[in-house]
Amino acid sequence: MDGRTSASRIAGVLEEVGADVIALQEILEHQAETISRDLRLDYALGETRKHHGYAYGNVVLSRFPIREMRNYDLSVRGREERGCLRADLQVDGTVLHVFNVHLGTALLERRYQGRRLIAPELLSDAEIQAPRIVMGDFNEWTKGLATRLLRAHLVSAGVRAHRQRARTYPGVLPLVHLDHIYYDPMLHLEHLTLWRTPKALVASDHLPLVGEFQW
Repeated sequence: MDGRTSASRIAGVLEEVGADVIALQEILEHQAETISRDLRLDYALGETRKHHGYAYGNVVLSRFPIREMRNYDLSVRGREERGCLRADLQVDGTVLHVFNVHLGTALLERRYQGRRLIAPELLSDAEIQAPRIVMGDFNEWTKGLATRLLRAHLVSAGVRAHRQRARTYPGVLPLVHLDHIYYDPMLHLEHLTLWRTPKALVASDHLPLVGEFQW
């Protein structure tokens, strides 16, 4: 809101939230390093392109050890590069698969990306046996194909809990629900809230969407 981009201020918002696992989109490598250092969390970055000489893309920060990461290209020719970052976390002796997604702004683009997400090499990978959480900026506020496909495979946090309070963009006066969380039914969503503080409103044009899960 004040025209400044500050990784330290973003870290301050995330420190208020106190989440164990965080998914950020449109992050530069040096910004991820700053946020990771300030919060003392491990991080993984899935690069979608270079920006001013730095790796730029999606970031997962975690209080739990990151065992493995994979980055998937969701880009469509002629559109901005997009991707999905998978981070496998070691949580109390088992694994949690976290997918951080940033989809495109065009309808046909998202249709292609929705199909890519549920493909056997991504969310439907036969090797995945542990719970999955898929979250990020889907740029989809209607029930498009990407939304329908993900809801067919996973539970949607936006539908099952507090849907009217899940509008995340623009932060000052949220009108649309761009940020979503999907998860395997072996997890239980206890709370879904928006982090609407003065610092959060200034720091980003999206409000943080915060889910609390019971294993």
